[in-house]
Amino acid sequence: PAVSQRLYGPISFLEEGQIRTERNRRTARPQSAASKQSGDPPFFLSFASTFHHRKATGRSRPSALSPSLLRRPPNSTFSRNPSAAVTMAPPENPSNAGPTAPSEPAQPPPPAGKSKGKKKDEKKDDDLSEEDLALKEQLELYVVRAQDADPGVQKLALESMRQEIRSATSSMTSVPKPLKFLRPHYTTLKSFYETMPESDLKKYMADILSVLALTMSVEGERESLKFRLLGSEGDIGSWGHEYVRNLAGEIAQEFQKRQDDDLPIDALMELVQQIISFHMKHNAEPEAVDLLMEVEDLDLLVEHVDSTNYKRACLYLTSSSKYLPAPDDMLALDIAYTIYMKFGDLPSALRIALLLDKSMQYVKQVYTTTDDLLLKKQFSYIIARHGLALEIDDEIAADDNDKEVLQEIVNNTKLSEGYLTLARDIEVMEPKSPEDIYKVHLIDGRGASSSLDSARQNLAATFVNAFVNAGFGQDKLMTAPSDSSSSGSSGNWLFKNKEHGKSSAAASLGMILLWDTDSGLAQLDKYLHSNDSHVVAGALLGIGIVTCGVKNDCDPALAILMEYISKDDSNIRIGAILGLGIAYAGTQKEELKMQLSAVLGDSQSPLEVLVFSAIALGLVFVGSCNEEIAQSIIFALMERSEAELAEPITRLLPESVEATAEVSKTFDEKIGKYCDVTLMSLAYAGTGNVLKVQKLLGICSQHLDKGETHQGPAVLGIALIAMAEELGAEMAVRSLERLLQYGEQNIRRAVPLALGILCISNPKVNVMDTLSRLSHDADADVSMAAIISLGLIGAGTNNARIAGMLRNLSSYYYKEAAHLFCVRIAQGLVHLGKGLLTLSPYHSDRFLLSPMALGGLVTVLHACLDMKSTILGKYHYILYIIVLAMQPRMLLTVDEDLKPLSVPVRVGQAVDVVGQAGRPKTITGFQTHSTPVLLAAGERAELATEKYIPLTPVLEGFVILKKNPEYHE
Repeated sequence: PAVSQRLYGPISFLEEGQIRTERNRRTARPQSAASKQSGDPPFFLSFASTFHHRKATGRSRPSALSPSLLRRPPNSTFSRNPSAAVTMAPPENPSNAGPTAPSEPAQPPPPAGKSKGKKKDEKKDDDLSEEDLALKEQLELYVVRAQDADPGVQKLALESMRQEIRSATSSMTSVPKPLKFLRPHYTTLKSFYETMPESDLKKYMADILSVLALTMSVEGERESLKFRLLGSEGDIGSWGHEYVRNLAGEIAQEFQKRQDDDLPIDALMELVQQIISFHMKHNAEPEAVDLLMEVEDLDLLVEHVDSTNYKRACLYLTSSSKYLPAPDDMLALDIAYTIYMKFGDLPSALRIALLLDKSMQYVKQVYTTTDDLLLKKQFSYIIARHGLALEIDDEIAADDNDKEVLQEIVNNTKLSEGYLTLARDIEVMEPKSPEDIYKVHLIDGRGASSSLDSARQNLAATFVNAFVNAGFGQDKLMTAPSDSSSSGSSGNWLFKNKEHGKSSAAASLGMILLWDTDSGLAQLDKYLHSNDSHVVAGALLGIGIVTCGVKNDCDPALAILMEYISKDDSNIRIGAILGLGIAYAGTQKEELKMQLSAVLGDSQSPLEVLVFSAIALGLVFVGSCNEEIAQSIIFALMERSEAELAEPITRLLPESVEATAEVSKTFDEKIGKYCDVTLMSLAYAGTGNVLKVQKLLGICSQHLDKGETHQGPAVLGIALIAMAEELGAEMAVRSLERLLQYGEQNIRRAVPLALGILCISNPKVNVMDTLSRLSHDADADVSMAAIISLGLIGAGTNNARIAGMLRNLSSYYYKEAAHLFCVRIAQGLVHLGKGLLTLSPYHSDRFLLSPMALGGLVTVLHACLDMKSTILGKYHYILYIIVLAMQPRMLLTVDEDLKPLSVPVRVGQAVDVVGQAGRPKTITGFQTHSTPVLLAAGERAELATEKYIPLTPVLEGFVILKKNPEYHE
């Protein structure tokens, strides 16, 4: 005491008594083996050391018992018994009839070292540091005092307890000390709480119990929430994050239960309000969103977000929408849209408007919210990339000149120009010949000398040439200027192809002049007057291809192609019909609906014409769930006789039907099943809907008789649905591996194609290896599908590894014409547009899915399910439908007059920053280039200068930059 008096100033008599008893206890206790070795320091030394520790750490001295608390109430006895002095005997409680449960009954002094239990306790007490021991005794004292009869003493005890709990800090992994020491007394306090009369004190007690329940309550009891609702209305945040989190979890369970039992939820909702505002203030937006999703009240979010955290809240909403079941996912996006509009982040709102189903009114709303013409131009670029057919009306832009400018951008007329700017910048304007792609000199041994001039080889060369020089406007086969006469060389190449090969050759010209409508139509015009029906058909298809994705006010393609739709020659009709389908994909043009439906309804038209009209209709109205069209396609199916339906090409019919699964049950069983599966997979394409994937996997697991064809589409369906997000895609790749091992032959044939669309234009190494293995498969169909898929995953990437694989395959299959044809097509795809194009239907940071692009891909893939009769037969021009998915993978920055502007940008792997704290970097491993630049799959760009401000948060395609007014050199 003398030392401590020197250290702390005068000590009250009672404290001195406590210190004495403490000393007595220490001397009386048999030394444990551990302390014998270490030799306990004399008491005052340890006391002083605690003091120094306190001085150093700045922690308050826990045993500063408030004198009033220790003033002995009349009915309690202060025993001189050493062990009782510590625990302090509980008060006899005259006010309540029943005795309260004692916190720790006072024990008689034990015989030294006899009782085992005591030994254990001591061991435990021994482990506690001096400070903790004092704290523990302190809290035990509070517990006793809290059960006192005198409300004043009670209040003080509860206050002190509350103070201790609040001021306690702990590391992440351990329980805060006060909670740990109060654990044994939880039930004591709980039973005492039951006996308390209604008063503020009782509420106070409830608050403390609610916090104690954090570590103590039984799983599923939700005691913390129960006491919270009984407690005072104070601020919950002051108890700390962990407590608020725990409450949120319990509210979610309680909410479910109350909804099932139809109980009122108002009290809960008040708490939810508090928790949400707490989370939003403390940067825990994801937790706030999760809680609101649990209690089905996302609208609350809109009130609580502010300009500092709305982006993170919306980012979490949009990225979690992929994992939510239907209606909820759309609701989440809707809320995100509302928030973006509230804070005037219009480009982000527009991206969500394009993702939602009822997009037109939302898109218009985004346009009409602002008067800034530059912003409207940027919106138009985003819409053009998405392929939405938007009419710019007076609401959007009042001034006629503005209207014209915006409509031009939406119509994509600048695409060709921008693409060629990119090509010049990267210096790849030089046209390439198929030989440059095959690189025969790199292949050693057999197959190197196959200079056979066969029709099929020429056909393959046509396709390779078209894919490689797509959009460049010049090549070495079709457009090469000849010396002698005007149509010399191009005519020559054209006629090196047999019958329907000529149509593909003529159409390839359309591909080379892609997006450049004026010169494209001029160059194709001369073929329209040819006497060879195949050439005319090809030219018509070419016209469709040239105008693909580029709309024009005077609709030249419509004018030209409409004349040929009802010609007698079915080749020409198919050319015209398919051309229309490609040219107007996604535009939902009414006049086309009438014309093509007429062809469908005509019982005289040959089957192949029917099929292509159905595809064309499907493409024009892709994703619109248009009932009438579905009807007309279904009637066409019903009228045809059994025999005709058995022909392989009918496989292509169901492509275009969307939400009409019910009707398809009325068909002949085989085609009905096929339709069903195809419908389901297309209707849910890109939604990441897990339940549908399970259903399709179920279909794939059945072992069926020969001649059943619907499992192929089921496999493709898995890939189409799962491609929505990275996680789903990885899971799907695994499931497809299983199907390869255990599936029937017709399933195995579809697996490579499914892998191809999952990783389209995104050559992942594991998928590449699987396909490489499959490309040598014993089953010809599997190996051909694998070869085409190698082309798909490497499409437009110039991936050297895939190019090498394909070269080896070309020497491996040098005797098999069909396989070699596939290898050539794949080589053409890998070098698509000399590596400037992509086939991925996703854009805008993998956020938006373009329905036209997906429609084009799916059509081609379904055709590949039966290669022999389609692509290797006379319908090889189906391959051109893939043009719908071709888009430059560029970032082109333009100034306010829409002229190209070169600025430095950083391009790197995109990082998913959803729900991360602070402002994490969104890209990693970046390099700095100056625009225009290419973006590979999974890459993201950000401006490396502060001189300009981009008008859209996602740098992709055309981005308008405006000068930063605050920037000074």
